[in-house]
Amino acid sequence: MHNLGVTRSSYKPTHLLQTPDTFVRTTLPGMKNAVAIVHAAPQMGAGFTQYTAEFEAGGMLGPTPGQRFVYVLEGALEADGVAGLIGPGGYAYFPEGNVHNVAATEKSCVVVIEKRYVPTSGVAAGLAVSGNEKDVASTALMGDEDLRVQTLIPDQPQYDFAVNLMTYQPGAALGMVEIHVMEHGLLMLEGGGIYRLGDEWLPVTKGDFIWMAPYCPQWFGALGKTPAKYLIYKDTNRHPLGEV
Repeated sequence: MHNLGVTRSSYKPTHLLQTPDTFVRTTLPGMKNAVAIVHAAPQMGAGFTQYTAEFEAGGMLGPTPGQRFVYVLEGALEADGVAGLIGPGGYAYFPEGNVHNVAATEKSCVVVIEKRYVPTSGVAAGLAVSGNEKDVASTALMGDEDLRVQTLIPDQPQYDFAVNLMTYQPGAALGMVEIHVMEHGLLMLEGGGIYRLGDEWLPVTKGDFIWMAPYCPQWFGALGKTPAKYLIYKDTNRHPLGEV
């Protein structure tokens, strides 16, 4: 049933809400027994690429020309340089130029973020990182104990982007409308609420993807009886004019 063309998805020059009913799957070069739902890419003006990879057992990602971050939603991965399996909530970061294989040991669903590295004077590129969210401490955002942040990539000059988990207790909300130079890619993992994007107020729920361009007005409030949680990307630690 096509529901007469109705969808919550919305695309504007400064933002995208992409809901699962509008997802289209494709195969990227080098992928084996896997498909990608490409959410954000340079073709829309983004400075990074984010996609959801769906693997059959034994499926593999292809190579990337940039840095790569993976976060497991379902299933399990094995990856070069990472001890043991990467299960749900597990993640790994691979620097640009790090040749590696990422393969699924069972049917799996994985967030993949890729970005060209922006060097900066006197700072070496960051090393590979891996872990699991259960081992990452959370901190209160702006002193609000009902809004917690977990930092998955070290907040250090060697890294030019961040990936964080944010968890809102029911009724919690950002304390301000944010307008800033950084762009975001965001995947709703649990719960839901209302996102302000530009001048739109959009209901969002688990499985939705959001892209926010630099300077897009943005705000989120959690609704419902369970916490809302999302994985969010942002570029960071670099001068707006580029390499210095």
